Amino acid sequence: MEETLYPSAQKIQQAEENLIRLFERWSGESPEQILPLPLSGSNRRYFRLQSRRASAIGAFNPDSKENLAYTSFSVHFLSKGLPVPKLHITDLAQNIYLIQDLGDLTLFEFLKTCKQNGNFPIEHYQKALDFLVKFQVRGAEEFDFSLCYPRAKFDAHSVILDLQYFKYYFLKFSEIPFDETLLEKDFETFAHFLTEEDSPFFMYRDFQARNIMLFDEQLYFIDFQGGQQGALQYDLASLLFQAKAEISPEIRADLLEYYLSALSKVYPYKLEKFVSKYYGYVLIRMLQTLGAYGFRGYYQRKPHFLESIPFAIKNLDWFLSNINLPLSLPELTSAIKKICHHQAHAACTAMEAENDGLHVSVFSFSYKNGFADDRSGNGGGFVFDCRALPNPGRLPEYKHLTGKDPAVQAYLRQMPEVETFLQRVFAMIDSSVQNYLKRSFSDLMVSFGCTGGQHRSVYCAERLAQHLRKTHHIHVSLVHYEQERKGWVN
Repeated sequence: MEETLYPSAQKIQQAEENLIRLFERWSGESPEQILPLPLSGSNRRYFRLQSRRASAIGAFNPDSKENLAYTSFSVHFLSKGLPVPKLHITDLAQNIYLIQDLGDLTLFEFLKTCKQNGNFPIEHYQKALDFLVKFQVRGAEEFDFSLCYPRAKFDAHSVILDLQYFKYYFLKFSEIPFDETLLEKDFETFAHFLTEEDSPFFMYRDFQARNIMLFDEQLYFIDFQGGQQGALQYDLASLLFQAKAEISPEIRADLLEYYLSALSKVYPYKLEKFVSKYYGYVLIRMLQTLGAYGFRGYYQRKPHFLESIPFAIKNLDWFLSNINLPLSLPELTSAIKKICHHQAHAACTAMEAENDGLHVSVFSFSYKNGFADDRSGNGGGFVFDCRALPNPGRLPEYKHLTGKDPAVQAYLRQMPEVETFLQRVFAMIDSSVQNYLKRSFSDLMVSFGCTGGQHRSVYCAERLAQHLRKTHHIHVSLVHYEQERKGWVN
């Protein structure tokens, strides 16, 4: 059975060990360090492995079909002269592979820097569009679309799936009223409109500035494993209407014209035919993006994605005011108008309202990797050292577990010194909470540290968060730094 859940701590640790061996096979050297890279929205895990003379990005993904898609696409694109990371070595039996290390600078980060200086990196975007045409047209030549995963083609069913994603994870979570039967009818009409003509092109599916790297003054393209056969317009819409990029309508128009000129040099696509569908694909991309923000923000409660919603709604509002599609979608249009008239903002604000009053931030961390950062700007708070407590990590049966696992919790709960330690912590924090509430303070930070940030500190942080939620009417957030850094989910 294909594994679809996020990998456990034990699987992550085993993957790191396998990647070290793969790095040694490729480079002939042992890595001096292996650093987990920030997590994305998927269950893929990336690591930077570095030795004295070599560096590579190691990937672990429990989804073997997606691994086959990525590695096959990579070989194909490299054969076509397209700038994707070099594929150094693979071990697909272990669901791991090594690719070229392109550093950390994305086009999106470069864009933010340029904007701070009052500029827009127009030449970089033009180069990205030149390569987009090559991916779409040259990349589709001799391409084996049967390897695409999860679907080989962006067809009417794919459009419906994206619209359902938008309905369930954004409209319903935002409490936007709509007639379900009429909305489903609009979905079918919209899907037919977008896919009534065959499109023999490679559709990147997530062609945005975060997936474009700047390395040695060249552009490189990553995260293409979700690609499939589809329309040209979708990828262009993905880049030009990326929510947080905030590209002005004037620059979008210039880049659209530039893209059409580049496309005309390699493929005889009629301008009128392209534009007639283009803004339909702009809309489906915006709705799919809102669905993703809703899933990650409302459902999984990740603030970063909630922060992106106003930017996406700004794009949607512009669309509503400036674009008339050549088809009637009355119920969908009504729902979009309600979104833009701030009913969606109200739901987002309601979630953020939990931050009003006192907010206690509880952290666990590893002393090996440094203290938790104070994100409130108040300079820090309580820090409790758990290293004097009994360490489950020294016992083989608990080595690959964390303080969130029931077995570890049971072990620590039976230790009198742990319970004594926690009761003293509770008393100190309760006193501060009561004092902060009387003085209308907004933030209190409490951190627990142990050697590895895996067992004792995690357990203590969990217990304090439970205690505070039970005994005080305040907002409590809980972050396990080491688990988050290594991508452990349990």
